[in-house]
Amino acid sequence: MATKATAAFFMGSQHIYIDEIDKRIIHFLQKHHVMTLATSSDNTPWCCSCFYVYDDKLNKFLTTSDLDTRHIAEVMKQPMVSGAVALETTMIGKIQGVQFTGTMTQIKGEEYNLSKKAYIRRFPVAAFAELQLWSIIPDFIKFTDNRLGFGKKMIWQNKSS
Repeated sequence: MATKATAAFFMGSQHIYIDEIDKRIIHFLQKHHVMTLATSSDNTPWCCSCFYVYDDKLNKFLTTSDLDTRHIAEVMKQPMVSGAVALETTMIGKIQGVQFTGTMTQIKGEEYNLSKKAYIRRFPVAAFAELQLWSIIPDFIKFTDNRLGFGKKMIWQNKSS
C-alpha cells in the first residue's frame, strides 16, 4: 500500500518520514535475526549482540538475556536502548540496515507464554533453555536501503512518544 509519503521516497528525497511501519522494514527485520543492542550507565556506553524476533503486529522486538549480563543490569537502571540490524555486504548498492531507539522491559505474566512461543518458533533450540525474555518497544526506526538509491532512508517515529 503506497502512501503519499512512500511515493515521495522514490522521487529523490533522501529522507522520508512515514506514519506506519513500511512493509520493507518489516520484511528486512523478519529476514534477519541478530541485532546490536546499545545500553548505557553512568555516562558509559555498552553494546552487545542479541538474537531477536520482530513482531510486526505489536511492533516490538523479542530477545532473551540473563539477568546477570552487563546490558540487562544497565537496562534495569535505564530502560532506554538503541539498536541496529545490518545486512553485511561489501556492495554499496545493496546496503540495508535499521537503527532504532526504544524502551526495553522484561516480559512477565500472560505475555510471557505468547512471547516464548514466538521466540521458540524462530529459534527452536531455545526450547531447551530457561528463558528470560525481554521486549523492546521502538519509538524511532530508521531504515536505510541503498537498493532504492544511495543513502535512501525511511524514518518512522511514534507520534505518542
